[in-house]
Amino acid sequence: MKTPVIVDAIRSPMGRAKPDGALAQVHPVDLLAQVLEQLVLRNQLDPGAVDDVICGCVSQAGEQAGTPGRMAWLAAGLPAHVPSTTIDRKCGSSQQAVHFAAQAIMAGAQDIVIACGIESMSRVPMGSARMGQNTTGARFDARYAPGLVGQGVAADLVAAKWDLGRTELDAYAARSHQRAHAAQTSGAFAREIVGIDTPAGRVTADETIRPSTTVEKLATLKPVFESAELSARFPQIRWHTTAGNASQTTDGAAAMLIMSEQRAQQLGLRARARFVAFDVVGDDPLYMLTAPIPATQRVLAKARMRLEDIAHYEINEAFASVPLAWQKELRADGERLNPRGGAIALGHPLGASGVRLMTTLLHALEDSGERYGLQSMCEAGGMANATIIERL
Repeated sequence: MKTPVIVDAIRSPMGRAKPDGALAQVHPVDLLAQVLEQLVLRNQLDPGAVDDVICGCVSQAGEQAGTPGRMAWLAAGLPAHVPSTTIDRKCGSSQQAVHFAAQAIMAGAQDIVIACGIESMSRVPMGSARMGQNTTGARFDARYAPGLVGQGVAADLVAAKWDLGRTELDAYAARSHQRAHAAQTSGAFAREIVGIDTPAGRVTADETIRPSTTVEKLATLKPVFESAELSARFPQIRWHTTAGNASQTTDGAAAMLIMSEQRAQQLGLRARARFVAFDVVGDDPLYMLTAPIPATQRVLAKARMRLEDIAHYEINEAFASVPLAWQKELRADGERLNPRGGAIALGHPLGASGVRLMTTLLHALEDSGERYGLQSMCEAGGMANATIIERL
């Protein structure tokens, strides 16, 4: 069995998903094309040797409807014979793209695969692909009557189940901004970010980080998802989720070069990390955001490791209650949890987030000299991917 290794991983800066956001004037295909182009150039890679481009994208509608990985590859001027496919496992789409890329190499079917992700949430808003339709059907609705809830309500359900108070959630959110700001000002993000050309000029830094965020300021924000109807249905909810302790909607792209260890050696490229174990699992679709807990337990069992063996945890900050519930349930060290901030500060460009997190994880392990990192992401429908990598 071939050993897949990570040769490189890069990302765009994160732009706010607003009409005046730093990346809002860039078509998502052009955004991803610039990242792919730079990934190929900086590794002096023959692009014709790439076997596949696997792209995570959630809202496959409008400008993101045309197999965006394929369109971006061609937009970058790269060889037409290289194919691409699009993966939708919701927030974990590009993390699943990484799994599929590595697994294809392990199976001996391919040697060089690019796993990437794109989401322009300012141009293709979340939920666009639903077109206002019922996406579940009568049989599903009958099974889960009186019905599932939105992710924000699920975040409040998680907070209630793990007894997480408003101050705790806001403190975590403020810490995410503080840690991301510290990483930004120290230059810790410099190696992982590639500049993006826009009509307004070149963007080279995340615009989502708010270093002035404090618990006191966050405490003034009103809960977003509170309703009398849902309060009657779920009397345990205290409605703590706000715009300040949830992830930011964001524009962004990321890409990772994965190849067999043998091919990397042949090309004179350094293998920076290997994959120790993968997992993907489903959990309660009502609570929706809890699957990183069993996914972590399962991936650790597959790796025959303990959580204490891992130096760095990247648990996606879809809402502050998600990593905090994960930490509380698994008794994880908070200092190792998202030490460079997460989606609350950096944003959550849905289809790109899986590779974005792993890009940050890889660079942080290299900077610290630590060996193992773990990543997991909650996904709509109550799913989660989990990955353990080893720095080489």
